[in-house]
Amino acid sequence: MTDTPNAAPAELARVFALQQAHQWEVKASSAAERKAKLARLKAAVESHTDAIIAAVLEDTRKPEGEIRVTEVLNVTGNIQRNIDNLDAWMTPTEVTPSLNPADRAEIRYEARGVCLILGPWNFPLGLTLGPVAAAVAAGNCCMVKLTDLCPATARVAASIIREAFDESEVALFEGDVSVATALLDLPFHHIFFTGSTRVGKIVMAAAARHLASVTLELGGKSPVIIDHGADIDKIAADLANAKQFNGGQACICPDYVFVPPADQDRLVAGFKANVAKNLYGEQGAINKAAIAQIVNRPNFDRVKGLFDDAVAQGASVAAGGVLEADDLTVHPTMLTNVTPQMKILQEEIFAPVLPVMTYDSLEQVIGYIAARDKPLALYIYSDNEDTVERVLQRTSSGGVTVNGVFSHYLENQLPFGGVNHSGTGSYHGYFGFKAFSHERAVYRHG
Repeated sequence: MTDTPNAAPAELARVFALQQAHQWEVKASSAAERKAKLARLKAAVESHTDAIIAAVLEDTRKPEGEIRVTEVLNVTGNIQRNIDNLDAWMTPTEVTPSLNPADRAEIRYEARGVCLILGPWNFPLGLTLGPVAAAVAAGNCCMVKLTDLCPATARVAASIIREAFDESEVALFEGDVSVATALLDLPFHHIFFTGSTRVGKIVMAAAARHLASVTLELGGKSPVIIDHGADIDKIAADLANAKQFNGGQACICPDYVFVPPADQDRLVAGFKANVAKNLYGEQGAINKAAIAQIVNRPNFDRVKGLFDDAVAQGASVAAGGVLEADDLTVHPTMLTNVTPQMKILQEEIFAPVLPVMTYDSLEQVIGYIAARDKPLALYIYSDNEDTVERVLQRTSSGGVTVNGVFSHYLENQLPFGGVNHSGTGSYHGYFGFKAFSHERAVYRHG
């Protein structure tokens, strides 16, 4: 397949000017008009289902079942939630004036204007078209760029966007990182970026030049705390499934674990048993169609470097430990005897490798987490509400799931986002509508 040529800066500027001129008409659109646009987007996604699955498989080599759920069903579900709730979300919030109750006041949710949406590679449509739906629901124009690591998916996404929207409202651009760089030079009103903390800093610096608001959905090292007396068998299954999902390449994937010393061996055994049940056949060979491979060679080499450094410094391979360079497959792996000076405890892993540390006291765990960058997710397994509250009060993270994984992300009535190094701002459902809206105060004298 031939490479797609980069969109020229002049073409980006042309479409940006179109959207600048058209933004006021889009801002004034009714709920019915916005819902009609969202319905067209949903229909376009549904009509391209087979092409989406083929393209994402080509770009990311993840299991077809995962692609269908995260890149099709999740996208159409998000769009439908916007359609179902838009009338209520757009209704101004009435406020009774404190100085003169005879006057009237309200908060109106108005579009931010012309927005830029930059998507990631790990869920290239799910984490791009979700923000697009929120931006459209809020009455914005937007320009969209998928990562250059997913060119096949970008081609399909471009077809979907062209079917659903005129370029004066929503336009998607293909090409390499130079296109994203050129887009960041334009004076957008809001930038929504999903990706690494390193690139997030570049995006935030670009936004500052134009005083654009930002939503940054980043990542970090999301810890798991296992309390004394927690259900180790359930936890082992949860962690095995989490690390298998998308090959561990998810921003909210558990990144390291704290477990009481007496429970470590049972946790390892349970992890191994669940991985074997999920991925390995009778001959002991891994079913590679059931787990996503690492997205490319540089990322595989980075993960192998983290693994090799840990082992060289004394980490024990308690489960897995097979990294196949020929097809970039990393078998679900659990490491014990890890120490903070190892690189694997200093960088986000983004692979099915899970370091495990034992601890003596909860204060030791809290101190370790609190001394480091705030993670995107934090997981606590405990039946003791006092323990859960101590962790919540003494640490910070984008979100928390207690006695499970991913649930705070999956619940669309909760805001999803990071804090400081793991991001700024939040979205999902109503919170996505708010992310792309300005809350405008309106005061009416009697």
